[in-house]
Amino acid sequence: MRARPLTLLLLIPLAALGQDRLAGRVEGGLYHSATGAFRIAIPVAPELGGRILDTANVVTFEDDFDTHLSIACFALDLTQKWELESRGRNAYLNYFFTTFVMPDFERRYPGSTLAGTRFLPEVGDGALAVFCLLPGGSYFDGRHELDPANPTRPPATAKRGNLLFVRNGHVFVLSAELAERVLLPSSFRKTPEEEDELLARRLRTYVGRMSFPAPGAPRG
Repeated sequence: MRARPLTLLLLIPLAALGQDRLAGRVEGGLYHSATGAFRIAIPVAPELGGRILDTANVVTFEDDFDTHLSIACFALDLTQKWELESRGRNAYLNYFFTTFVMPDFERRYPGSTLAGTRFLPEVGDGALAVFCLLPGGSYFDGRHELDPANPTRPPATAKRGNLLFVRNGHVFVLSAELAERVLLPSSFRKTPEEEDELLARRLRTYVGRMSFPAPGAPRG
């Protein structure tokens, strides 16, 4: 299975919130994925410039302030089911990220590195949080506060948190940038460990807003 590059989403103009040309649909404050594999309370608001882009497998939510969240969802084929069963959940999620997600970051943002991983057994049946540093990969670059000592600073290095888990025969990858690291460089002072914890907490919050209809259930 070849996952669609998450980073390519940064290159595509986004649709207006709730616009009909979405592959999924917006209804009652919820985004319903095109495949029916999940729904989520929409994390952006139109009055704040909230926008949505999706395909059958990936949706991105962003606004004009500090939100940029992508959710990718792919059905496990027979090969991936075997990989999951043979490797175990933690090792499989590491394998999936390094095989399908990280290479896309590295191609798009040369010099991208893994900053750490953390297995979260309390999220579903176990989830993997992965933290990356992406040189020049910030969605928020150009919006940051001006630094009088460095008014023409080079493109920022984004820190992105990714949360991977398996549910109902699908692998999910949530990806969100730590906006404050770019928007408020002079006042946002946290250790790498504190940044990781903040990203992991936000990603867990997003998962808490999601629901996953049972296979074969009517799409509500």
